[in-house]
Amino acid sequence: MRDCYCTVNLDQEEVFRTKIVEKSLCPFYGEDFYCEIPRSFRHLSFYIFDRDVFRRDSIIGKVAIQKEDLQKYHNRDTWFQLQHVDADSEVQGKVHLELRLSEVITDTGVVCHKLATRILECQGLPIVNGQCDPYATVTLAGPYRQSEAKKTKVKKKTNNPQFDEVFYFEVTRPCSYSRKSHFDFEEEDVDKLEIRVDLWNASNLKFGDEFLGELRIPLKVLRQSSAYEAWYFLQPRDNGSKSLKPGDLGSLRLNVVYTEDHVFSSDYYSPLRDLLLKSADVEPVSASAAHILGEVCREKQEAAIPLVRLFLHYGRVVPFISAIANAEVRRTQDPNTIFRGNSLTSKCIDETMKLAGMHYLHVTLKPTIEEICQSHKPCEIDPVKLKDGENLENNMENLRQYVDRIFNVITKSGVSCPTVMCDIFFSLREAAAKRFQDDLDVRYTAVSSFIFLRFFAPAILSPNLFQLTPHHTDPQTSRTLTLISKTIQTLGSLSKSKSASFKESYMAAFYEFFNEQKYADAVKNFLDLISSSGRRDPKSVEQPILLKEGFMIKRAQGRKRFGMKNFKKRWFRLTNHEFTYQKSKGDQPLYSIPIENILAVEKLEEESFKMKNMFQVIQPERALYIQANNCVEAKAWIDILTKVSQCNQKRLTVYHPSAYLNGHWLCCRASSDTAPGCSPCTGGLPANIQLDIDGDRETERIYSLFNLYMSKLEKMQEACGSRSVYDGPEQEEYLTFIIDDPQETYKTLKQVIAQVGALEQEHAQYKRDKFKKTKYGSQEHPIGDKSFQSYIRQQSEVSTHSI
Repeated sequence: MRDCYCTVNLDQEEVFRTKIVEKSLCPFYGEDFYCEIPRSFRHLSFYIFDRDVFRRDSIIGKVAIQKEDLQKYHNRDTWFQLQHVDADSEVQGKVHLELRLSEVITDTGVVCHKLATRILECQGLPIVNGQCDPYATVTLAGPYRQSEAKKTKVKKKTNNPQFDEVFYFEVTRPCSYSRKSHFDFEEEDVDKLEIRVDLWNASNLKFGDEFLGELRIPLKVLRQSSAYEAWYFLQPRDNGSKSLKPGDLGSLRLNVVYTEDHVFSSDYYSPLRDLLLKSADVEPVSASAAHILGEVCREKQEAAIPLVRLFLHYGRVVPFISAIANAEVRRTQDPNTIFRGNSLTSKCIDETMKLAGMHYLHVTLKPTIEEICQSHKPCEIDPVKLKDGENLENNMENLRQYVDRIFNVITKSGVSCPTVMCDIFFSLREAAAKRFQDDLDVRYTAVSSFIFLRFFAPAILSPNLFQLTPHHTDPQTSRTLTLISKTIQTLGSLSKSKSASFKESYMAAFYEFFNEQKYADAVKNFLDLISSSGRRDPKSVEQPILLKEGFMIKRAQGRKRFGMKNFKKRWFRLTNHEFTYQKSKGDQPLYSIPIENILAVEKLEEESFKMKNMFQVIQPERALYIQANNCVEAKAWIDILTKVSQCNQKRLTVYHPSAYLNGHWLCCRASSDTAPGCSPCTGGLPANIQLDIDGDRETERIYSLFNLYMSKLEKMQEACGSRSVYDGPEQEEYLTFIIDDPQETYKTLKQVIAQVGALEQEHAQYKRDKFKKTKYGSQEHPIGDKSFQSYIRQQSEVSTHSI
């Protein structure tokens, strides 16, 4: 049996690791990891490790998906065979080199040819075990010869080494005129030669240096001219002989969702964006652009995500959701089924609660959920599933206490419920009460079907999906949370015959504890508070909110005059009041920066300390230099620190991208440590929920969806046409669309199709221009860049859609 964990890597850089599943050969992880990708990459890789207590963890195997192939597996559960991992196949990075062939006349008057190979620089080499000390070897090889390898100097502590070294090789050619013309003969000889460049990481261990990748360049490239210069991707070593049967390592089940949007500047999107934003005011709302998007998408979720984000960003989410909710309530016949379907309304409200309510959820549930995960009290109340030595009464009591605690924290949390959610609940309640005037409870069930059924209950059931726990919970805790979630859901739904709403008799028996009136009253008071407009000001109960925490490495700031300026690992905590670090989690802070003292947060250039993923938090007297664990973490910290300090009065407009070392700034060489910055700071948005969202990017996403479902938009146009001229029975395919007013809907559809067409032309034009300007072998598209090769193929077929 093995104790395995899995890591997610961009090329070789680990950005996430799962928990360890012990003693299993078929571990189930069930973990979701979401991130923005902050840099270009060639492979998305997954490595499976076997934990070893005494040695370094051993790698069992890996799955590497090329960036170009991600679209193939997009949002599909797929089993991937694990591949063997050996040092020869693990490569990343690119090399810049130049070849020059020149004629030299020797003392004896014979003409011979010399080849100069210049290794200029490399970029993005992998960091092996925390270090990278690269050097290159160059050889000239052919069928009849192998020159000795020539070696560059080792560049210490950098994965972007600047070598700029030239090596000379003699390419002698036989000068016999007897065969054909001597010209042919020479051609053939030179063509068989190739230059080999190998990159190595100089290791100070006894195991020898690690192979980082190789290039093989045939001298054919010098046919046209005597000089040649290009960037190349490093390739794995071709030792095909070692191929093992792929089936003997097992396989890994993954679901990868990868989206790549090419976003233009704001003005390109104005027409489509304006059309979408006025959706709330269109009468009837089913004729609006946003509602039409919901009608044509295969999954309502696809449409809801970008719509909600766009409306939140422009502060229009409440009127839009009110309009579609009103329309849905009018179509509902039975008050008991209100908002129960997977409609555009319910998906949009889900998405809004996820974005706007995440912090509210954490403040309310996180402490109790953490305690349940740590205390491991037995709570099984199904007599069939009881373990030996467990007592049913005790278990019931444990579960009852947990339910009581969670119920209390939820029903007392009304004051902290975000304003945007309260405004939506207010409009739901009004719409439901107006439509079903005889049913007095519908004003409550309309709201509870969201706040309990779609917000609190799912978060209790799967806390890892809502970042309440870092990983999937163990089976016993998971069972406890399931029982709590079921009970809370029933308490919140205010259904008349409580015990009858359970399939299981043991749940009905347990529920007898909660059949008192005080529970129903508490729920109603809570629902009243969160759905009344004009609530108390939430700022009055401001407690420090923990935004992010974790280990990072920081450089001493030089607060003591003669202190060492060394690097130390510290536990960092960011709240909405201060940014602190301490020796380890739970200790007293060693140093604290109040949020109002953060003047800027920016990346720090790598050459400052020869360390990757560094950033700086600039304060009035000095800057704090910090190194994050990987590029995703670094981006997340920079983003959130920028966000909380965005509204500071004294924010800087310029900063130093490099450090102050040995009496001067490395970037601008200024000698005074108080010299004003030499680069403009990166701008940002004000710190509230709207900040996280890029309106143009969401509009581009919506354009892509409309474009993808263009055939359905055209079908919908036909349906409008057929409906406005003909009253009889309709074609099957037209029945799926909700069309209240065929003429208005047709008008909107016409505008949508025109604007999507215009944007599509812009994309095509941009691609054509870029294609003309792009050179294969340039720094952006090194030779060996598969995505560029497939891009060239696409261009020749003229692709119709953007990914």
